[in-house]
Amino acid sequence: MKKIIVLTFALLCAATTFAYTERNILQKQTDMERLKDMLILNQEWVTYPDYVNRKGWDTFLGTSKEAYIRRGEKYLDYQWQVVKATDYLAYERTGDRKIMENPFGTNNSAVAALLMAELAEGKGRFVDQLVNGVFFLCEMSSWANSAHVVLQRSNRALPSYDNPVFDLSAGGIGNMLSWTYYFFKDSFDKIDPEISRRLRHELQVRILDTYLNDDSFWWMARGSHYKKGRLLNNWNPWCNSNALIAFMLLENNRDTLAKAVYMTMESVDEFLNYIKADGACEEGPSYWGHAPGKTLDYLEMLSVITGGKVNIFAEPMIKSMGEYISRSYVGDGWVVNFADASAKGGGDSHLIYRFGKAVDSDELKGFAALMNQKRSAPWSGMDIFRTLASLEIDNELKQTAPQHINQPFTWYPETEFCYLSTKDGLFLAAKGGYNDESHNHNDAGTCSVWFDQTPILIDAGVGTYTRQTFSKERYSIWTMQSNYHNLPMINGVPQSFGQNYKATDVVCQSKKRFFSANIATAYPKEAEVNSWTRSYSLGDKQLTITDNFSLKSAKEPNQVNFLTWGKVDISVPGKVTIDVQGQRVTLEYPGEFTATVETINLPDTRLSNVWGTEIYRIALKDKDARLTGKYKFVIK
Repeated sequence: MKKIIVLTFALLCAATTFAYTERNILQKQTDMERLKDMLILNQEWVTYPDYVNRKGWDTFLGTSKEAYIRRGEKYLDYQWQVVKATDYLAYERTGDRKIMENPFGTNNSAVAALLMAELAEGKGRFVDQLVNGVFFLCEMSSWANSAHVVLQRSNRALPSYDNPVFDLSAGGIGNMLSWTYYFFKDSFDKIDPEISRRLRHELQVRILDTYLNDDSFWWMARGSHYKKGRLLNNWNPWCNSNALIAFMLLENNRDTLAKAVYMTMESVDEFLNYIKADGACEEGPSYWGHAPGKTLDYLEMLSVITGGKVNIFAEPMIKSMGEYISRSYVGDGWVVNFADASAKGGGDSHLIYRFGKAVDSDELKGFAALMNQKRSAPWSGMDIFRTLASLEIDNELKQTAPQHINQPFTWYPETEFCYLSTKDGLFLAAKGGYNDESHNHNDAGTCSVWFDQTPILIDAGVGTYTRQTFSKERYSIWTMQSNYHNLPMINGVPQSFGQNYKATDVVCQSKKRFFSANIATAYPKEAEVNSWTRSYSLGDKQLTITDNFSLKSAKEPNQVNFLTWGKVDISVPGKVTIDVQGQRVTLEYPGEFTATVETINLPDTRLSNVWGTEIYRIALKDKDARLTGKYKFVIK
């Protein structure tokens, strides 16, 4: 069992990227000694009203006040849910994460709602239940999710009492409870000083001391076990931002605070060294709020605690990281999704606006206004920092004119994402890349296609996460495989996982609206392929997909697959008709192919909530095994 659990993080920890660049942008801003003089102590940086300042909160919350009170009222009689030992053990026994995460997450949501409700109303009505929630969390052995508890020394899923795990959840709870301590310490002390004393102790042990003294967590990118260039992802800025806010709210020893802040700078620098300078989020739009978005949170807090003296928002790379989310938006809620990202959603409106304001991007501000049409009260769950930061810009966002225009050409040359669009409503997204990216799917050379903001050729995304998702069994899941992307099977062989399996000779041209890549190097030796150039040529109203190939041997006929969610008709040889939500599209294919359609049922709600109950794989198979050839597919 222990080996199985350890493998959970193999995909996150083992890889080394090709484009690591030691920029160290943050560390170039200052050293430790100068940082000490910059720091603002004793929470004098906090601009939000004190809890007892009722007029201040009425002004700050504005029309959102009642929404927070109503949300909190739902939890006045809430029965706190026990997270049982067997809920943790389920992760080992069956791979199920949700059995632990669901009650745990509901409890955390209750604490956040009660906290914001009491700040909004200020009459003490929510305080007792807030105390219940705080004490409930303090009594838990761990604040980490069962899937992440395995980072402890035992590598098992049942939490140990003396080895705190700093994961996404623990950091998020640390963020929330640090704000709880800041706003309500005096109120808690009037009930019983033991409440805030216990809370402060748990925050010290689980968050502050763990961050300062335990470098074993892979996302920290420090210690003798860390190799520069190893894969880092959203965990790094996410956890570091939570650590930073906890230190800012709790630590007032200048030397200790400086040490902690500088440690976060060193760690986040490793993330900024790992990601590409073009600013694309290789994890896809679903992770934009957690990777670039959490980088924004971190950088804003770093600027605040240093009085604006450590500030890198003028760096072009940071602006590009922000604008990735607007460039990846196709329309009508659809986004360009690669890796584990969903084809719907990605980034809330207030976060997008804050990013636009920080990097002076009118593109992001207008896009944020478009995403904010419902105009509900800002809510980021237990991420209290984000909720408060969103409230600060809420009125500005409401007064901003909505605007979003699909750019005719967007190219991320290092990440190798290419977006092309026409005035007639065609939108193509193609990628090169390699098959060892964060949250990787084997998809080098794949594409997605939309017409009039409707997906035609799709990337399915990923199902609900289980232990299998991040284990050695990951690529037994169909959504991860290249044969369930818009790609060929060469000699009956799909692409392989690993940093050596990648696209080469990647070209993206604006004027010709053209993308091409040799994807032969994404396939294992069993495919017996010399070269396979996949190219996309976008006309005003049609897309031409061409495969030009040379094989070492022709063992069996090649098969080219396309994924769609539209109803498929293959009754006419040489032509596939796809009907999607009132759009009729044809896919013309060479006469040497035969067509079949596979129906893929989607019982997993993470997929069916996007695509419905089923999607379809169109399999076009050559009638002969060929050493060389050129296939052409035309979508009209």
